[in-house]
Amino acid sequence: MNSEDIIINTSPQADQRSSSESAPIIEIWGKQPLSGHIPVSGAKNSALVVMAGTILCSQDCRIRNIPNLVDIGRMAEVLTALGVKVAHNGHTLDVDASAINHSRAPYEIVSKLRASFFVIGPLLARLGVARVPLPGGCAIGARPVALHIRGLQALGAEVHMDHGIVHAYVPGSRNRLKGGKIYLDYPSVGATETLMMAATLAEGETVIENAAQEPEVLDLANFCRAMGARIRGAGTNTITIAGVPSLHSTDYGIIPDRIEAGTFMLAGAMTKSPISLSPVIPEHLTPVIAKLAEAGTKIEMEGHNRIRIVPGERILPIEIETRPHPGFPTDMQAQFMALTTLAEGNSVITETVFENRLQHVAEFNRMGADIRLTGNAAVIRGVPMLSGAPVTGTDLRAAAALLVAGLAAEGKTTLHGLHHLDRGYENIEAKLSAVGAKLRRVQDDQVPADMSNPQAIVV
Repeated sequence: MNSEDIIINTSPQADQRSSSESAPIIEIWGKQPLSGHIPVSGAKNSALVVMAGTILCSQDCRIRNIPNLVDIGRMAEVLTALGVKVAHNGHTLDVDASAINHSRAPYEIVSKLRASFFVIGPLLARLGVARVPLPGGCAIGARPVALHIRGLQALGAEVHMDHGIVHAYVPGSRNRLKGGKIYLDYPSVGATETLMMAATLAEGETVIENAAQEPEVLDLANFCRAMGARIRGAGTNTITIAGVPSLHSTDYGIIPDRIEAGTFMLAGAMTKSPISLSPVIPEHLTPVIAKLAEAGTKIEMEGHNRIRIVPGERILPIEIETRPHPGFPTDMQAQFMALTTLAEGNSVITETVFENRLQHVAEFNRMGADIRLTGNAAVIRGVPMLSGAPVTGTDLRAAAALLVAGLAAEGKTTLHGLHHLDRGYENIEAKLSAVGAKLRRVQDDQVPADMSNPQAIVV
């Protein structure tokens, strides 16, 4: 990354509640066998960007399979502030952006939700002007937006930054972007999605090279195509968009969340419990399935969108290096670290996507794990057992990984940092308790009536 890159680096303390406030925690009583079926919600990362994509359409859209999450609510607030009508009914959103009348996204929401920066592309394409604050989100490292900005400039936009606000506009009287050729220095998911959306309404053809290939990028492309966009190559490293004058109404369903599915797969593997999951798209889980197999857990297909976790008698050591898709996803790194703490041997996990995404190591060690950090690599020496302890999720996936570790630990684990967890997992306590987990959410100043008897817990 060079000196002209624009970096956002949020502090872990920025999203913490005041110490005087009573925050919710989850108490987990471990070593409970799990059995049954867990439903998988719609993909958070798809839903957020598709919601932003509705700005492109001057008609109403219906989006199905929307997860009920804090981040979804925040994105709905961003859209509403821009003049978009949003109606939430269960897992369905009805969105009407026909009368969008603002080009400036509100700082107080964007600063808490990195994905809200995605509105800059659709706003610029639809209105010819956008003013969006620099993004926030989990404190897992640098957040470069230079790729977004250089790409928008390649489409003819004038872009500058002023006091933390990115100002972009299309010069001239037509207020319409022009197609261009864009090469991304890094296959950023956010930049790929921003530029793909911006190009849908541009004049002429746009080619994005070294594009991100994640399933969520393809889902966004399919949503845009359902509205009449002309996009080909999504899911590969070269995406071509032929701009159209306008897009039309559609009814679209979000893909299942591969990271939520992967997290539950790790819960089954770590507790050595045979559980099933659906709906899933197995191709989206290829790296997770491959590494679980190396660790001794089999995955069986029970239908075209249903899988079953068949744990082995032992957890075997593995090596993982996170990479952009189709490599191993960084969003599953912490969960696999939890698994390897109980492996029979030494594992190595190397994080290459985010430079600050190993803060959970200290929390696992608090539970009795034996993990040593060397730069961006963690060497995990498997131990016979983990012990319940008070732990804090330092980001969304770390919180989920610590919850999974608590399910396999001896005794009680108290998980703090639920403001992270609630951003990405819908009804996680209810889903896990339905298959036999013993856990409950309480305020941190609430003392359970009988901490020694998990059977007495009513969730």
